[in-house]
Amino acid sequence: MAIENKAIELTHTAGGKLVEVQATGKLEKADYAFFAPEVDRIIQEQGKINMLVSLRDFHGWTAGALWEDVKFDAKHFRDIERLAIVGEDKWEKGMARFCHPFTTAEIKFFRPGQIDEARRWVVTGS
Repeated sequence: MAIENKAIELTHTAGGKLVEVQATGKLEKADYAFFAPEVDRIIQEQGKINMLVSLRDFHGWTAGALWEDVKFDAKHFRDIERLAIVGEDKWEKGMARFCHPFTTAEIKFFRPGQIDEARRWVVTGS
């Protein structure tokens, strides 16, 4: 199942624990009003999930969106087992540094051409 708004496309593998998020442009607070309830619902139904976040032509967050992201991460501190982040080099250190305090998930960063490897790792752990 896929749902999307202007900055986020969310795909949940039917019956599975994989949630893929594609973020484009600059995320705003309203994007989390779209995204967070859907992820909450999936976690409620599935329990712990694995998440693949793909940053395509990504320009970061507004201050309001960053605060929503912190709240989302704190709420789901133990709900995500593996988190694969696919994006340009410039996001690697910042994303890893930002994510670690807010989750117990195993986090791994992949380059844009490695989406298949990221998907395999986030599902299987190898």
